[in-house]
Amino acid sequence: MIPTQPRLGGGAQYPYPKEVWSPAGGWWTRPANWRANTAYVALGISLAAWGIFNYSAEKEWRHAPPTRPIPSQMWAKQFKTGELAVKDESHLKASVPLAEHH
Repeated sequence: MIPTQPRLGGGAQYPYPKEVWSPAGGWWTRPANWRANTAYVALGISLAAWGIFNYSAEKEWRHAPPTRPIPSQMWAKQFKTGELAVKDESHLKASVPLAEHH
């Protein structure tokens, strides 16, 4: 028996039909500019997310003040202009200590 190195990767590339089109690129695709393509897609997704976030932040409107600090206070117009602030509900906390359990 002749010792051989195990084959990895499923074997050799076999002939395949050239007329089949695939959005993923087909068989054994590895475009030379995959890094640039990935960067373009990441940039596009980032710009779309940034635009959606800005539109959402512009349209955000609170009808009742929050009872505790919330993240949207950093960008919401109502908090920046001082029109709305965190509602103080400290007086609602129980002033009587809870009964001890034995």
